[in-house]
Amino acid sequence: MSTQDSPERPAGTRGPRLPRGRTKVANPEARMSLTEHIRELRTRVLKALLAITVAAIAGWFVYPYVWHFIEHPYCKLNIYDPITHKRGCTLYVNGLFDAFFLRLKITIAIGVLLSAPLWMYQLWAFVAPGLHARERRWAYFFAGSAIPLFALGGTFAYFAMSKGLRFLLHMVPANVYALITINTYLGYATAMMLIFGLSFELPLIMVLLNLSGVLTHKRFAKWRRMIIFAVFAFAAVATPSPDPISMLLLAVPCVILVEAAEVFVWVNDRRRARRGTQFVGLTAEEVSAYGLDQPVPDDFDDINAGR
Repeated sequence: MSTQDSPERPAGTRGPRLPRGRTKVANPEARMSLTEHIRELRTRVLKALLAITVAAIAGWFVYPYVWHFIEHPYCKLNIYDPITHKRGCTLYVNGLFDAFFLRLKITIAIGVLLSAPLWMYQLWAFVAPGLHARERRWAYFFAGSAIPLFALGGTFAYFAMSKGLRFLLHMVPANVYALITINTYLGYATAMMLIFGLSFELPLIMVLLNLSGVLTHKRFAKWRRMIIFAVFAFAAVATPSPDPISMLLLAVPCVILVEAAEVFVWVNDRRRARRGTQFVGLTAEEVSAYGLDQPVPDDFDDINAGR
């Protein structure tokens, strides 16, 4: 209503007062221009980099303890050293700066891990305002599940590293000695962590496909044997050691997580079927888009009951 249509207030009177602590909102939808988005992104990135830098400085001083933890699977083998003619866990460097760059890489990795809560919060604070409530719940679920699953896979990889190293070193021909460099060993450890960590994310992908409506429990049950066979086949190929222990360390936990994902898919499909009977004429996607699959508040039931 324009100011011309509004009734005139008597002289000396004031308009309605806002509650204490409240001010008029100039931008009620809190929309930002492109320049403001770029400034916000720059601020978040600088804060994340600052957190990583501070944590990396701390990681520089704890590097000896971290490196001792990393080389422990190799030291368990007690390999014969052709130079010192002793058994131990000696590793070599080829270049003058190899040791420095190794310490720098591990220090940065420590900084990223230690500051993960801070830079992940900065990322979430930039992305969250543009998400709907349902999308935020999905993000909480996947972020809260992906990180522990990857860490669990890395833990299994740490125990399987010695088996893989023993197999690879036994493939060295007779009268040939392996001079393993630090960079080579670090690359092997990183590859094992990534293989196991990403493999443990498979159940999360299945849950994502089910929530998006691509994978149903009926289809999953039809391909269950093939999925389990594929998990064991991948474990046999991905692990460098052919012994059954390394393969089982990767395959058995993955199969257990896949079965847990199947239970989630079964429960979610039953919930969808139960919700779908309440909204005749609407597809599951439409029910989700309109927010009809959300729990109804108690006060809404009281209103419908005429209370």
